[in-house]
Amino acid sequence: MGDAPIDDFDHESHMRRALSLAREAADRGDRPFGSVLVRDDSVVMSESNRVITGDDVRRHPELHLAYRACRELAADERAETVMYTSTEPCPMCAGGMVSAGFDRVVYSVGSDELADLTGDVPSVRAATVLDGVSSVVGPVLNEEGRAIHRDFDW
Repeated sequence: MGDAPIDDFDHESHMRRALSLAREAADRGDRPFGSVLVRDDSVVMSESNRVITGDDVRRHPELHLAYRACRELAADERAETVMYTSTEPCPMCAGGMVSAGFDRVVYSVGSDELADLTGDVPSVRAATVLDGVSSVVGPVLNEEGRAIHRDFDW
């Protein structure tokens, strides 16, 4: 295990970084989603949504970070890593994260809340997809995350 126990991570600081990335994505013309990977209480990778500007349906930040982590980090390193994400991962992203094997996923806005805000049908929850692989925790800084979605033109 790394030097910093996961329960002692600065969860709010890392979530604020993910929320900042979500705002950057929206300002750029993408949907408001951002994520960071944290190991030993330090951000090791970050991504924001680039589905529209990257013209790539796969460029959800959670899926892209899972891909990068599998290429750049050993399995034991990924097992000591936490993903902080502005919104609970969709089933596609959670499925990709199964291969990554992160210790934990922490979100600000639940997929059920996002469905309420956008008028969509709620999706399968990330905890269901990641059961037995990664623990899923949230919401953290929920009102701040919800504000980003309320400001976005869904």
